[in-house]
Amino acid sequence: MKPELKSPAPYFDTLEAMPNPFKHPVQSLHHLVEDYPRAALTDYQYASEFIFSYRGSPDTFSTYRREIEHFLHWCWLLQKKSLDQIVKADIESFVQFSKQPPGAWIGHKTVPRYVERQGERLPNPDWRPYVSSGTEYVASQAALQSLFSVLSSFFNFLIQEGHIAANPVQQMRQKSKFLRQHQSQGRVRRLSPLQWDYVIETAQQLAEQQPAVHERTLFIMNVLFALYLRISELVETPRWQPQMGHFQADQEGNWWFTTVGKGNKEREISVSDAMLDALKRYRLARGLSPLPLPGEGTPLIHKTRGKGGITSTRQIRGIVQKCFDLAVERMRRDGFIEEAERLGGATVHWLRHTGISEDVKHRPREHVRDDAGHGSSAITDRYIDVERTERHATARRKLIR
Repeated sequence: MKPELKSPAPYFDTLEAMPNPFKHPVQSLHHLVEDYPRAALTDYQYASEFIFSYRGSPDTFSTYRREIEHFLHWCWLLQKKSLDQIVKADIESFVQFSKQPPGAWIGHKTVPRYVERQGERLPNPDWRPYVSSGTEYVASQAALQSLFSVLSSFFNFLIQEGHIAANPVQQMRQKSKFLRQHQSQGRVRRLSPLQWDYVIETAQQLAEQQPAVHERTLFIMNVLFALYLRISELVETPRWQPQMGHFQADQEGNWWFTTVGKGNKEREISVSDAMLDALKRYRLARGLSPLPLPGEGTPLIHKTRGKGGITSTRQIRGIVQKCFDLAVERMRRDGFIEEAERLGGATVHWLRHTGISEDVKHRPREHVRDDAGHGSSAITDRYIDVERTERHATARRKLIR
C-alpha cells in the first residue's frame, strides 16, 4: 500500500472535547499529519474556528466537521495543496474522489475518533473517515448535496476572513452533473405500522422489566414519535437545555412543548392526550409530580448516573438502537422476516418521519407543518402517501398483452 493511501487520523475532536480555537490557536499539525502544505496551519485554524462556531447544534457541528475534514484529508494528503490553492477543477476532482474513496479510508462500523491513554487524548487507530454498512461504499445524493453545501459555506467564510479571493464551489456551473434532479420527492424513510408496534411494545416490555432504567427508554421513544423531535432536541447543549418546564399549559388547558431545533429556531409543539399520559408515567417513575410546574428546571432526559441531563446524541442513539435490535429479534421469531430485515436498517430519525407520516393522515397538514417545524407545506407534503398509493393502484392491473 502506498504511504499516501493509509487512512488519515481524525483532524477534529468531538464537540465536547474540541478546544476553543479562538482562545487556544493551533501551534502545530505534526500530531495529525507528518507532511503538510505550507499554509496548512492557517487552513486548520480557520477550519477549526468555522466548525467550532456551530457547536450550538450537535448535528450541524458533526456534519460540518465531517465534510471539512474529508476535504482537508484530500487537499493535504493527496493533492499537497492548501486552501488558497484550490480552484474549480479541484472541487470537481474531489467530488469524484468522494464517490469512491480509497478502501483503506473506509470503515465498516462507527468507532470513537479519539481514545484516552494515560490521561491523553490520542487519535483512534481504528477510526476511518468514511463508513460503509455494506460491502461497497456508495456516496448518496444526499451526501453529495451536503458536500457542496458545506464547502460553499466554508469558502464564503474564508473569503470574509480575507484568506481567499473566490469561492470555487460557486464557480462550478455544472454541479447538476453530480446531483440528480428528481421528478418527484423520494420516499420518506419511516417505520411501517407493524414495525412501530413491535418497537414501542419492546420499549414497554423493557420498562416493565427494569423500570429504573427503561422508563426513560420508553419516554424517549414516545417523544421522538409523538412530538417529531430530532435527536439533537433531546440533549443538553450550550444553546438549549431541554427541561420539564418546557411542557406548559395555556389558559385553555391545552399543553404545549417548547424546543429549539434546526437553524436555532424555537417552536411550540401541541401535546396530545396520549403524550401527556406518557409524560405523567415517566415523571411518576422518577418520583416527580404527575405534571411539571411552571418554569420547572428538571432535565427532560435524565442521566441514570450523576446529575443533569444527557449531553450526548450518541447515548440517545444507543438507547433507541437497543429497542430496534430487540424488536428485530421479536419480529423474526414471529415470522415477519422481511419486515425485520427492513427494521434492521432503520435509524433514530425514522421515528420523527414515522410520527409525521402517521399524523398527516388525520390532521390538517398546516398543523403538522407547524408542529414539525417545517419551513413550508411542500416539505410536509412529502409525508403524504395518498397520491402515490392511488397512482400505484391504477397501474396494478395494466396489461402487457
